[in-house]
Amino acid sequence: MTVPDGSRPGPRPVWQRAALLIAGFVALLYGVEAVDAAAPADLDSAGIEPRTADGLWGVAFAPVLHADWAHLSANTIPLLVLGFLVLVSGIGRGLAATAIIWVVGGLGTWLTAGSGFVHIGASILVFGWLTYLITRGIFTRQSSQIVIGVIVLFVYGGILWGVLPSDPRVSWQGHLFGAVGGVLAAWLLSADERRRRRPPAVPTSSFG
Repeated sequence: MTVPDGSRPGPRPVWQRAALLIAGFVALLYGVEAVDAAAPADLDSAGIEPRTADGLWGVAFAPVLHADWAHLSANTIPLLVLGFLVLVSGIGRGLAATAIIWVVGGLGTWLTAGSGFVHIGASILVFGWLTYLITRGIFTRQSSQIVIGVIVLFVYGGILWGVLPSDPRVSWQGHLFGAVGGVLAAWLLSADERRRRRPPAVPTSSFG
């Protein structure tokens, strides 16, 4: 069967793709937690174990692992809201920001966190997405992104206290380096906008 070109459905709007992507990711987290709760093996042991060779693999797995349903539930709404806002401005850029946050947050935790604990949880992404959204507009100078950053700061800014040491059961290092990763991602991914704002070089004359 052939379909006339004019009747082919176009690509989904970016907001729909962003919503489906973040909803799918959160659904994956719930699936992983369900397996962890049902399986005899402890999946949480695959998290970040600081400064051990095996624990370095946890950088890849920690953000999809949670201690229990309450831990995952606490992260769910911020993940949905902040993840959607990161992705809706561009799927490719949002995924690139997420990758930077994932790696920087994980490696920072692996390098600096206290020994004897396994660090897990998507809060690395929550803190990274939060600081990415807050600082992105500062680097790009785009008014819409500045407005989003101000709103996000107003609604979720209070959780930034979580980058400071408090409860020993809370991985504040993951929060801190996730946040650092968010700022770094905003800086790196705004390079084109910052380059366009530079004044043109003034040619110099030479005299022979």
